[in-house]
Amino acid sequence: MPISPSAPPVTLVTGPEELLRDRAVGAVIATAKAHDPASEVQDLPAAGLASGRLTELTSPSLFGEQTVLVLRDVQDVGEEVGDELKRYLADPADAVVLVLVHPGGVKGKALLDAAKKAGAHVVDCKQIKWESDKVKFVVEEFRAAHRRVTGDAAAALVDALGADLRELASACSQLIADTTGTVERSTVERYHGGRVEVTGFKVADAAVEGRCEEALALLRHALATGSDPVPVNAALASGLRNLARVAGVPRTVRPEDVARDLGIAPFQVRKARGQLSGWSPAGVAQAITTVAYADEQIKGGGADPVYALERAIVAVAAARALR
Repeated sequence: MPISPSAPPVTLVTGPEELLRDRAVGAVIATAKAHDPASEVQDLPAAGLASGRLTELTSPSLFGEQTVLVLRDVQDVGEEVGDELKRYLADPADAVVLVLVHPGGVKGKALLDAAKKAGAHVVDCKQIKWESDKVKFVVEEFRAAHRRVTGDAAAALVDALGADLRELASACSQLIADTTGTVERSTVERYHGGRVEVTGFKVADAAVEGRCEEALALLRHALATGSDPVPVNAALASGLRNLARVAGVPRTVRPEDVARDLGIAPFQVRKARGQLSGWSPAGVAQAITTVAYADEQIKGGGADPVYALERAIVAVAAARALR
């Protein structure tokens, strides 16, 4: 049976973002099944393959249906099976859709290079690490469902659930299913209010805006509800970096243009511009140095991570008045 042009003989799914890898694999399977509903799917860990098993799995089916073979964690494949895979890549079977899944990194690079050289379709699942990228992810989740979410609502959702991309995607699905029209920040707070109120970015905003007592109170609530000092301090560092970067751009430049040049979201530009009042270049520099030192203390350099973070919050709020 000929393979549908939209389902390449070999697809290489690579990168550290597990959710995106799973979605990419699911998309290939869906495409193959749309072409041939009787397609047989074999989803296996590459490390468990015995020599000769690949040949067996890619042999023509007795009934002529298409086979979708998903091999996960191909960086762990044995040497003999790796050589077998490379030979297969040079001459893929007609009725087989092969999907190789790799988490990124240098392990197994020779196999990845062989797949790319053989013309495999590559899906790069880069890590969605920065807050601005997660906000874009949320916006795209809603856009894919033909729905709209405001920038501050997307930011609130990231603020509440951004530590786990799968959880963030699930929250988007819930809001899409349970609401109608444009999703506003108030809607996010109604569904996830308890988590939105005590996350790191709330703490960071209060500290950057000089509201020291409020920042410390929010920190205590955040820690009491399971937040870790590391992401809270990271939120503080992110807010200060945005201040420093936005401060160097004239206010006459549109937020959208600034955001594009700096690689952040427009709402972050607007927020940083609003927070700049009261800050001097010397104050921002001192605050950034303070938070960098706190990061080292929190990650093992000090005896008490919580105390280190509290000191950093107090110092950041005080630096705002530095002239």
